Amino acid sequence: MNRADDPASTTGKARTGFAFGVAAYALWGVLPVYFKAIADVPASAIVAHRIAWSLPFLALLLTVASGWPQVRRALGDRRTLALLGLTALLIAVNWLLYVYAVTSGQILAGSLGYYLNPLMNVLLGRLVLKERLSGLQWLAVGVAAAGIAPLAFAALGQLWISLALCVSFASYGLLRKIAPVDAVAGLAIETGLLFPVAAAWLALGMAAGAPSFGEGAGESALLALAGVVSTVPLLLFTVAARRLPYSTLGMLQFLAPTLQFLLAVALYGEPFTTAHAIAFGAIWTALALYVTALLHHARVSVSPPE
Repeated sequence: MNRADDPASTTGKARTGFAFGVAAYALWGVLPVYFKAIADVPASAIVAHRIAWSLPFLALLLTVASGWPQVRRALGDRRTLALLGLTALLIAVNWLLYVYAVTSGQILAGSLGYYLNPLMNVLLGRLVLKERLSGLQWLAVGVAAAGIAPLAFAALGQLWISLALCVSFASYGLLRKIAPVDAVAGLAIETGLLFPVAAAWLALGMAAGAPSFGEGAGESALLALAGVVSTVPLLLFTVAARRLPYSTLGMLQFLAPTLQFLLAVALYGEPFTTAHAIAFGAIWTALALYVTALLHHARVSVSPPE
């Protein structure tokens, strides 16, 4: 039997992807603390720093992992390069919107975007990638959608932020899943494509006297960490995306906005409403149903034939 077709091997790959996905979303869940600490810096400058400081960090990872040949192969393929150009644009838009939401006191609008995103992922997985869901998994999706509906209705004034975050990140994840390049090489190319714009933006801001590099040594040091803070969870996500069904990856994403929401309420005084309570109960019920379905499928897959 080909190892790629071995059910045990497939299950092991899925478990690794699951762990990477949980780690990525947990890190994204606590990211508002970092952005709040540099909230005096304009959102566009924060995104520019994320791009600029990510490039040397990714170059180091490529050198350690001997990944430069993969970068050269991807750059030599026009289709792959065009795909990564599109994903670079999508992640830049997503970053800019999210940083704006956090620094302008709209964390809940941002978290709603990432609550909507899993449902979009499930739909894309079904419609584009032809992934199949069991009845229990569809029930989980329905329960989650019902729980999110009151949140969406209560946030109509900020819904454009939520929808834009949802569409940009769901599209990014889908395209990175099908792009024929690994996580580090692909992210390095995306970052390289965005770097000239980011560098020019920071230079213009400095020339205009804007606090693009922070107003003190502490803030400047935090901005210098933007590369690591941005790159690590995105790499974990990309690895997970290549190992998991896209619908499963989407359901895992509920972890990040839940953590963001808890931070918004506990640390930053944003309100906890009845709509949020309904959404929480529905989402965690949906996750329990979905994980139950996954565990059942895994047991069936690895069971020896009679």
